[in-house]
Amino acid sequence: MIRRWALPLLLLVFAVFYLLPLATHGLWIPDETRYAQISQEMLLTGKWAAPHFMGIRYFEKPAAGYWMIALGQAIFGQNLFGVRFASALSTGLSILLVYLVSRRLWNDPQKSLVSTLLYMSFVSVAALGGYANLDPQFTFWVNLTGVALWFCFDSTTRRARLWSWALLGLACGMGFMTKGFLAWLLPVLVALPYAVWQKRFGELCKFGPVAVVVAIAVSLPWALAVHLQEPDYWHFFFWHEHIQRFAGEAAQHAEPFWYYLPLLVGFALPWVALLPSTLKQAWLQRRVPKTAFLLLWLLMPLAFFSLAKGKLPSYIMPCMLPLALLMGSALSDKLAQGSGRVLRINGWLNLVIGVLVLLALSWFQLKKPVYEPGEETLSLVLVFIFLFGWIVVNLLQAARPLKLWAAPLIGSGLLVLLVPAALPHSVVYNKTPDQFIIDHIDELQPSVALLSNDLGAASALSWRLKRPDITLYNTSGEVKYGLAYEDTAPRLVDRNRIQSWMAETRRTGAVGVVMRVNSKGEKEELALLPTDGKRYAQGKIVILIFPQVAP
Repeated sequence: MIRRWALPLLLLVFAVFYLLPLATHGLWIPDETRYAQISQEMLLTGKWAAPHFMGIRYFEKPAAGYWMIALGQAIFGQNLFGVRFASALSTGLSILLVYLVSRRLWNDPQKSLVSTLLYMSFVSVAALGGYANLDPQFTFWVNLTGVALWFCFDSTTRRARLWSWALLGLACGMGFMTKGFLAWLLPVLVALPYAVWQKRFGELCKFGPVAVVVAIAVSLPWALAVHLQEPDYWHFFFWHEHIQRFAGEAAQHAEPFWYYLPLLVGFALPWVALLPSTLKQAWLQRRVPKTAFLLLWLLMPLAFFSLAKGKLPSYIMPCMLPLALLMGSALSDKLAQGSGRVLRINGWLNLVIGVLVLLALSWFQLKKPVYEPGEETLSLVLVFIFLFGWIVVNLLQAARPLKLWAAPLIGSGLLVLLVPAALPHSVVYNKTPDQFIIDHIDELQPSVALLSNDLGAASALSWRLKRPDITLYNTSGEVKYGLAYEDTAPRLVDRNRIQSWMAETRRTGAVGVVMRVNSKGEKEELALLPTDGKRYAQGKIVILIFPQVAP
């Protein structure tokens, strides 16, 4: 039955918990609106090689990730589902990889199903699967390099090895075109020590060039095209996005060495209690080739990202697949032995977490409401449904660990299914402004010029109106480099020029403005604008419509 129904079951769970929520909430700023706008601009302009952000050169990432998001918008429409589909699809393919490689590792249908269910119920995997950025895509390609590597070493015929190394090259090439040179480095960190330990370094040297040739063949056409269109692309992308970010003294998002250790524990929810026994079993079996390979696959990227000065939580997402395989093997062994102690502890741990969150939310709601009474009742009900569901399913695991071991999967599913659609207005109004823009799109659309003092709000405005020509008011941020070009420098207007710019622009037509007004400086920026426009406010976002004035 497991062999027959595993894939249909996984497909059903994926559709319910991953696809259904994609269109239930607006795009988060700054990431989701940025990726939505860049990929939409490719669709509208037909310029596919060099990414542009609201018409401004944006060289922080390669192009393939944007292509996938653009493809989703081309197929499903320029809407919430279309923007997020590439992330959901990439996560679904990673889930499929877990199933396929676990079958190759152990040839045990139960271990395959257990490992796959663990992976898809990690809250980190589930949450990122509905988030429109490049991390789910890059994670899939890196996951595919790990799977292909195991096939390379595990294959017994020359033909199978050649195909496996070619698959590795394809994954490396696409990973490189999605997020950069890391896609080439990470498989080397795993393959080299494993080949040396297994005394197969000669095999690595013999077949490795196949992967190199395929990776170059996949990525070279785009690499040449972007160089011809934008000669400075590779200088900025290599030095700023790789060398400075990972090793520079002023690296972005600098964090301490141990940053990822507690994060990895949190990413493993709702299966945290399985970690100690999993790592213990893996260490005891470290001389078994397949276990050693999985440990290298988990630990080498983790160590590399820990050594890097610039850190973001999503960087270690490729570590979750080998962790799920190790945990799946350990859990299957415990189920076969009839040992439910760790599962019982896991259920109680998750239950306590759920109860604490429920009590904290109830206390805040009584003392300092998170949700406005009467106005956000439905959202509050959805959150309580999730919390009660989380508590109940983990109580079931704690009560009957051997029979209902998979119950936490439902809790993770409820998290991604209900919570994004149940966020309080204080979060929705400030973090998803595209929904507010929709309400006033008919007034904004005729404007001859659009202005914004926040990149997230500007990209939301650009995406909703399908117009890249947003003028930036006293903000540059991540487009500072692109604004240095002579042809896009006029897109930035500072405080000293804003009044003359408004006066001149309004002579040609109406001006639409979307402002973030929170800090003292942003309030001062708002005060410099004319006072005769229509004003709409929602949270910290303000929309202003200034009519045309006589020349």
